[in-house]
Amino acid sequence: MRVLVVEDDPELGPVIIRGLRDAGFAVDLAVDLAEADFKLAVNSYDCLVADRTLPDGDALTLLAAQREAGSTLPVLLLTALDAVTDRVAGFEHGADDYLVKPFAFAELSARVRALCRRGQPAHLPELRVSDLELDLPRRRVRRDGVLLTLTAKEFAVLEVLMLRADEVVTRTELIERCWDEQAEPLSNVVDVLIGQLRRKLGPPELIRTVRGVGYRIGDPGTGP
Repeated sequence: MRVLVVEDDPELGPVIIRGLRDAGFAVDLAVDLAEADFKLAVNSYDCLVADRTLPDGDALTLLAAQREAGSTLPVLLLTALDAVTDRVAGFEHGADDYLVKPFAFAELSARVRALCRRGQPAHLPELRVSDLELDLPRRRVRRDGVLLTLTAKEFAVLEVLMLRADEVVTRTELIERCWDEQAEPLSNVVDVLIGQLRRKLGPPELIRTVRGVGYRIGDPGTGP
């Protein structure tokens, strides 16, 4: 899941980015409305987290413009403006959630994850492919009943593959969904991570390479 954070505080911004990345999100940072507008135009995000007060204006103007253009991107306003009138204004401009600074990071992560899922097609909280089970709420993975230890990035890639079980997911799609703008599109980061996943999942192999395209996860007894 890819998130855009709009925050101009030079100390808080990197903390939010690091924390969300540690929680398994791919995260980009914008420091003002102009940069945020550009990144929203050229990238696909699952959630927007924005401070209200930015160097070039109020994030409500960006939010209103997005909603007028038909965007349904989930938005969380993260701000020190805590008056009831401020929160009401946020919701009236199309915000989905509102979190006041200072905040507990665990709460921010949980709210962002909930908003990201809101923008995805409805699916069961548990995904299953053959004997592989992915428990979304608890962030747990089991193969044949055995609990596996995955990194946040491995979990994110596996989630995308399992949501698209038996479909081919391209390397570009995986990079766009699971990495941020620091990832080099022509690098082998996806192939390396898929190799790590295969080793952890063990035999029989569930993730197949579709040469020149990407990867597909499915029952080992079906398909090429």
